Amino acid sequence: MGRVLVTEKLAQPGLDLMSAAGHEVDVQLGLTPEQLVEAIVGANALVIRSATTVTAEVLAAGTDLVVVGRAGIGLDNVDVAAATERGVMVVNAPQSNILSAAEQAMALLLAQARNIPQAHAALVAGKWERSKWEGVELHGKTLGVVGLGRVGALVAQRALAFGMRLVAYDPFVSADRARHMGVELMGLDQVMAESDFVTVHLPKNKETLGLIGADMLAKAKPGLRIINTARGGIVDENALADAIRNGQVQGAGLDVFAKEPTTESPLFELPSVIVAPHLGASTVEAQDKAGVTIAEQVILALAGDFVPFAVNVSATDVSETVRPFMGLAEQLGRILSCMEDGLPDSLEIEYQGGLAGAGTGILTLSVLKGLFAEGTTEPVSYVNAPQMAAERGLEVREVSTVTAHDFVNLVTLRSGAHSVAGTLAGTKAEPRLVMMDDHTVEVPPAPHMVVVRNDDRPGMIGVVGTILGDADVSISSMAVGPSATGNTALMVLSTDGQIPDDALHKLRDAEGISDVHTVRT
Repeated sequence: MGRVLVTEKLAQPGLDLMSAAGHEVDVQLGLTPEQLVEAIVGANALVIRSATTVTAEVLAAGTDLVVVGRAGIGLDNVDVAAATERGVMVVNAPQSNILSAAEQAMALLLAQARNIPQAHAALVAGKWERSKWEGVELHGKTLGVVGLGRVGALVAQRALAFGMRLVAYDPFVSADRARHMGVELMGLDQVMAESDFVTVHLPKNKETLGLIGADMLAKAKPGLRIINTARGGIVDENALADAIRNGQVQGAGLDVFAKEPTTESPLFELPSVIVAPHLGASTVEAQDKAGVTIAEQVILALAGDFVPFAVNVSATDVSETVRPFMGLAEQLGRILSCMEDGLPDSLEIEYQGGLAGAGTGILTLSVLKGLFAEGTTEPVSYVNAPQMAAERGLEVREVSTVTAHDFVNLVTLRSGAHSVAGTLAGTKAEPRLVMMDDHTVEVPPAPHMVVVRNDDRPGMIGVVGTILGDADVSISSMAVGPSATGNTALMVLSTDGQIPDDALHKLRDAEGISDVHTVRT
């Protein structure tokens, strides 16, 4: 039996479960980082919530650690890479608060429609204001769901019961899957233009930060009401306040803010705005679920059993032949997702050469992990990636052949519209992209890349280089691959940083350039 260090408040049923399994449950709340480094010595498991930061230093001190458990979803406070390197399993409770978060969105939706908090405040202040706080019915209104993940899908299901028309934006959900949910997929601009209410359920990343800002709000249907229970910063609070003041937006219901905790916002002055201090997961049931779920995962990990919500994989689970290709496979998944601007309807993964028959299942999981990395609010793991593919209607097919014509090993991904292939090269087994959209190229993956399809004629490299140079973007590496027909060519460039939007617009508008995609690995 092991010692489980618990550094934050955990629901009692979870503590009891670990004790009943025979483990020593050591609860030490409010530890400083220095105290945590001391307390972790001799612990076999560490259970945390959001306030404890598990650094490489903490993991190095925890030489007996088997598992780190996060009683919740996000893992921003855990150095997962360092844990994986040390063979420490990291687990979370990804389903513990989804129902509570969905119900919080519905609560804000109803409160916004009927002005319940405002009417309550007026009445207890001695004002009987029936006409002032007249509301609207949900029935027959259009609800735009921005993000159809677990929480967004639950909100859509509940809104359907109210008789609402459902439209949604989510590039990581197939049209077939959306139809089964009674939802019509469309672009974000169209969702904003057609919706009476919009509810946000996106992950927060560099693509979604400020996504619903002044430009997007200007395209909204007049009188739109916005609900955000996802992450603060996706909706620009200043732009939203301006849109409410000028009458473009009727009101909003917000549970999350760009800076938390916060007691000041331009939105707090507006009577048509309803706010809450990030209460999405603040239910007795969600807290109990998180505590019990993480306790169950810790018990399984300490017993050496299969752990359903593990977000990393022990090195002992992967063959020496396959392990070096895991990072490459994840990068290829990310690249294909960027080329598709979302999720393809189908995906074929082909393994050629020595990889064939070497247990490539973990590589397929790595591909899916990369494919979904930017499109979900929950951490994507080797364990939950197949379930996410099934939920979003992605068909995955694996093909293996021992014959590889040009490389010892080759991993190739194909969707309906795009393809990408990669291998490991040289004595250091460095990753290389060797094909994109059936154009032969050779370039190492990089954090910032751009793929340009252009006419195969002189001067095109200069056009691209000039536009990037004028934007102070340096090209780190470059490969050019002509098509088999000789009519078009593909340029794959690595840059020293993210390309500014205006430079991307110039590239797309340049004569002879037919397509431009930015790629992040």
